[in-house]
Amino acid sequence: MIKASLVIVTVLTVIFAMLLRWREERLDRVAAAAGAPRRQGWLALGRRRLNRWITAAALAALVTMAGLGGVQWMRVWISG
Repeated sequence: MIKASLVIVTVLTVIFAMLLRWREERLDRVAAAAGAPRRQGWLALGRRRLNRWITAAALAALVTMAGLGGVQWMRVWISG
């Protein structure tokens, strides 16, 4: 079960990171269309990327805990 949860968390982290990146790029295009695009430095881009991965990992952990915890509670309710 531990190996399965690690695989689930890893896969969900990558999927959430891709979705967050897509969302950021879409919002940047909307902001650029509204006015002049703002250039960011190397450090700001690194912080933004790190923030995206941390957010994705936190979301993946929450979803995994809720999903596998729900399966565990279903086992308890069914058995007893």
